[in-house]
Amino acid sequence: MTSAVFTLILFASSIGAGLLGSLTGLGGGIIITPILVLGFGVDIRYAVGASLIAVIATSSGAAAAFVREGFTNVRIAMLLEVATVIGAITGALIAAKTPPGGILLVFGVVLIYTAYSSITAKTSKPFDGPIDPLAQKLKLSGTYPTKDGTLEAYSPRRIPLGFALMYGAGVLSALIGIGSGVIKVLAMDRAMGLPFKVSTTTSNFMIGVTAAASAGVYLHRGQIDPILAAPVALGALVGAYLGAKILPGANVVTLRRIFAAVVVVVALQMIYKGVTSW
Repeated sequence: MTSAVFTLILFASSIGAGLLGSLTGLGGGIIITPILVLGFGVDIRYAVGASLIAVIATSSGAAAAFVREGFTNVRIAMLLEVATVIGAITGALIAAKTPPGGILLVFGVVLIYTAYSSITAKTSKPFDGPIDPLAQKLKLSGTYPTKDGTLEAYSPRRIPLGFALMYGAGVLSALIGIGSGVIKVLAMDRAMGLPFKVSTTTSNFMIGVTAAASAGVYLHRGQIDPILAAPVALGALVGAYLGAKILPGANVVTLRRIFAAVVVVVALQMIYKGVTSW
């Protein structure tokens, strides 16, 4: 395979990963890292480095559109980002001491849990309960546009729990090269009770900052290869832009099922590679 063909295939694959990451709020890294490791035989550490750059591009491509359309809750994002950045720095330091096989196994387990959570998640219901005192004090409540053009109100709950989960999301981001949207979306959708589309778009807004915090450590260690990172980042950016156009009219249940099916296949392959590489 020539370098030009390799770059084109990598670019095309990254478009798909960026599209899926934008629609689900998980960031393209959750697909890009397995593509690089399983499809192209890239070392897991360099795959993680390139994936983090792609996650930054994915977030940059989709975040502005989602904020403009009224889905993203910027106040919640800025609050929770404090925890994810601290976690990302912690995770980058842990990754330096973790063997590649261990990272692959962690990635596979996270993917399995992600798939399970996606297909068992409940459809968001209109907010009709009392506002959490902390949410009221921090002015975290908001509205988002529905398909019929109306605005649906919501208010987050269990904010300290969400903050703690975001620290774990940051650690995971640096360790396995994802935007940690896996944990971010679950924390906001399940723990904090936000609507799914608000969770995914707010996650998209946050993942770039989280990935940037850990990417700096990988760059310092020389584990970000421009030959890999450039086409991956550009492809993810294109995919994220397309996802931002599709999301407003997308069916949430269908998104979750498609995502879960893809993730299960990738997870099993990552676990197998992790076990056989010890």
